[in-house]
Amino acid sequence: MEWKSITFDWNQIRAFLVAAQEGSFTAASKALGVTQPTVGRQVTALEDHLGITLFERMGRTLELTQTGVDLLQHVQAMGEAAAQISLTASGQSQSIEGRVCLSATNVWAVYFLPDILVKIRQRYPAIQLDIVASNALSDLKRREADIAIRHARPTQPDLYAQLLYETNAHLYVSDRYLEKFDCPQSPDDLKEASLIGFDQSNRLLDYFQSIGCPVSERNFPIRSENGLVAWEMVKQGLGIGIMVQEVAARTPGIHRILPDLPGVPVPVWLVTHRELKTNRRIRAVFESVAESFRTS
Repeated sequence: MEWKSITFDWNQIRAFLVAAQEGSFTAASKALGVTQPTVGRQVTALEDHLGITLFERMGRTLELTQTGVDLLQHVQAMGEAAAQISLTASGQSQSIEGRVCLSATNVWAVYFLPDILVKIRQRYPAIQLDIVASNALSDLKRREADIAIRHARPTQPDLYAQLLYETNAHLYVSDRYLEKFDCPQSPDDLKEASLIGFDQSNRLLDYFQSIGCPVSERNFPIRSENGLVAWEMVKQGLGIGIMVQEVAARTPGIHRILPDLPGVPVPVWLVTHRELKTNRRIRAVFESVAESFRTS
């Protein structure tokens, strides 16, 4: 497709973006302050203009097609750029101020947030940031945080979520571990291995069993719901652990094992309240975090 030859109607683009975010034309019409048929006509006009199908209509709800998913990431960038242009043109960019509470899992808070916060502080020096390192979504539901970086899409209808990207977690051992034990060469070798669990649930055990590894509860002598603690146990040679590949790459003395095993998919979601549309400082931080992940 020759994208450079295509001109866009911003109203159509915005209708598609909000419909994708809200999940239905009805909800999108309320968010945009227009009628539901108007949103439907704008999306249909965009589909006709591009010669593609953006949504599968499932009754009153909408399901993005793969083409729609591919287009959405570009449209989101256009929407965020438009918001920044509007702020700059009105002289409001530097006037955004106030406190925003940003929550992230403890691993993400340590390994990824500092670089992001540098950019936010440079762009919005009047915004004050509270950082909550937590693995629980309850901080958002109880309004203990304004924005959260999470690894599961929330199901609460009053929360808005944007998928930033998807990565994978793999199995790793440290040099200290290899000084005491042989490196596993096959999944069967995990039968007698010590594994570090990352929470009190059976998700990791279920993963191993789903890929045919002979692992049971007794293989987890140490578990911690704090990802940093569990990772430190791996670094100290107390067992085999699982970690996202980006963190492992930053950790000296760590080695991936059993590379033929499928990785554990780890989506990264940016979650906030519906106030994203009306609260300028929350929107500014939300968009800055999203931009950082897209450009990293």
